[in-house]
Amino acid sequence: MNKRELGQSGLIVSALGFGCMGLNFGYGTALPRSEAVALIRAAHDRGVTFFDTAEVYGPYTNEELVGEALEAVRDEVVIATKFGFNIVDGKMAGMNSRPEQIRAVCEASLKRLRTDRIDLFYQHRVDPDVPIEDVAGAVKELIAQGKVKHFGLSEPGAATVRRAHAVQKVSALQNEYSLWTRGPETNGILEVCEELGIGLVPYSPLGKGFLTGAMSTETQLNENDFRRNLPRFTPEAMAANQALVELLKSIGARHGATPAQVALAWLLAQKPWIVPIPGTTKLHRLEENLAAAMLVPTAADLADIQAAAAKIHIQGERYPAALLATTGR
Repeated sequence: MNKRELGQSGLIVSALGFGCMGLNFGYGTALPRSEAVALIRAAHDRGVTFFDTAEVYGPYTNEELVGEALEAVRDEVVIATKFGFNIVDGKMAGMNSRPEQIRAVCEASLKRLRTDRIDLFYQHRVDPDVPIEDVAGAVKELIAQGKVKHFGLSEPGAATVRRAHAVQKVSALQNEYSLWTRGPETNGILEVCEELGIGLVPYSPLGKGFLTGAMSTETQLNENDFRRNLPRFTPEAMAANQALVELLKSIGARHGATPAQVALAWLLAQKPWIVPIPGTTKLHRLEENLAAAMLVPTAADLADIQAAAAKIHIQGERYPAALLATTGR
């Protein structure tokens, strides 16, 4: 697989990474651990060198399976994980990015990941109670100690990025970005990445599964699938948003490609420092996603997508109000 540099960080990764969260967290029934480990290893065997996890996924168990899967190839891969939440009795209980918490999370994550360094350490969400300068300073100390290699932020506001970057260089931002979540184009995130030489790592690049074309108003989500709580996944919103999937199908028909492949190829075409991290629990979907790295939309394709997408009004917020309020700070 082709490689990309995240901004001007010197961090070189596969053009598509692998988002590991859904292997055992968030989307209903978890894969058996052995199958999850095998799928991560299959991704590496197929050229993926960039793997994303977080302590809160599980919590903790997602990091553990990533550590088990990649221990034998540790020097061949880049592992990203995250800090920033309190975890009480196995559940998220507010935010905590105090420096002492960051240090404690780092030590625990290193053990679970079976490694001596974290390649990319993100603040999972900006903590309004802790100055971002203190957060960046704590990570800067961990970088000086060799325990962390690169600093990242997830879903920050552009002004916060600049403040953090002034203390410790930010290598990557992880924000939701796809054809149905285009906030980075209007909220200053793409501009600040370009200005400061920061890479962008879009999570949910396939719209949490919707842009694959495999979902409809008839789809029955598991009781513990977090999408049941998202406004964009009500039957009414899914019916209205199907127009975007039809657009992807029509573009894909020109190239013998699936809607998912078109959606990923569109993201890759936006900037050379963008590295999406689609996740899946199925080997055939993994192979489908990775094939998107070979699909190069023509200028006509991109113009057609832009023109058609501009006429489609996406219905439903991407998160409930309380969660949405934690983004863009």
